[in-house]
Amino acid sequence: MSDRVITSKEKVEDKNLDLTLRPRKIEEYIGQEKIKQNLKIFIEAAKKRSEPIEHILLYGPSGLGKTTLAHIIANETGGSIKITSGQAIERAGDLAAILTNLQEGDILFIDEIHRLNRVIEEILYPAMEDYALDIVIGKGPSAKTLRLNLSRFTIIGATTRMSLLSSPLRNRFGVTYRLNFYEDFEIEKIIRRSAEILSIELEKDACQEIAKRARKTPRIANRLLKRVRDYAQVQDKKNIKHDLAQTALSMLEIDDLGLDQIDRQILKVIIEKFNGGPVGLNAIAAAISEEMDAVENVYEPFLMQLGFLSRTPRGRIVTDFARQHLKKLSLNENCVK
Repeated sequence: MSDRVITSKEKVEDKNLDLTLRPRKIEEYIGQEKIKQNLKIFIEAAKKRSEPIEHILLYGPSGLGKTTLAHIIANETGGSIKITSGQAIERAGDLAAILTNLQEGDILFIDEIHRLNRVIEEILYPAMEDYALDIVIGKGPSAKTLRLNLSRFTIIGATTRMSLLSSPLRNRFGVTYRLNFYEDFEIEKIIRRSAEILSIELEKDACQEIAKRARKTPRIANRLLKRVRDYAQVQDKKNIKHDLAQTALSMLEIDDLGLDQIDRQILKVIIEKFNGGPVGLNAIAAAISEEMDAVENVYEPFLMQLGFLSRTPRGRIVTDFARQHLKKLSLNENCVK
């Protein structure tokens, strides 16, 4: 699963690419127009009051730009950004060390914030509300509570699993934004911008070819652009045209809707072994030799978004749209042969 080109999860190869391509200002950020408009007003108002902005919660699928938005907010407000993750803060001392080192107006970005344990959350509440850290000294009847005042800072939390975030923590965020999947024309703009930064000569129809296979996700779009660039370099082609992009993406077994071999395997297994469904999640996972959690949280969402798979009380069912798509692919393969 980690080797999938079209996974929205961050891979090692994405980190250096993100540093190069990441926009620095709101004006450079493509897509999420309503969020951008609200953020501009939100940040400008806080600047006029000479106050740090309220705590912000960003949620949505992986690869849509939550971390990028956090960096942009830090740049726009003029504060430094400290980055950590929910699973990395294991002890109260870890959180205390981070919070006491924050300066006035700094941003603390907590990725996958739903993975914070409840003990850490309890310590975080007064820090978010009162900019104070309560430390217990000693044990038993002689225990005392010491309150440390903190600089006024802002927490930006990001999560892909909003439902797993506890209600008390969720309610302490002043602003909540949901990032949505991008439209194809927005993905094209992102690819053109990335190509310009990376000095890649990319024709319009080649850009469109990459965009329609990027699963409406900027991270995947940039990764596909990189793979097409690599193929072009091996072929000694400086200008990437439609045919070259199409060939490179076909070699990666990514079809024109962004489905890869595993996506198609899931659909074919349900059709061929279970007569199109309904079929239980455990049976699908066993048939393709994958974990149930991976099928439910990694593969299914995009198939359902396309309308290729539907959930019913009795199990999963492959839709007619999926059958038509697989039939079309089969016909194209026969024509090529």
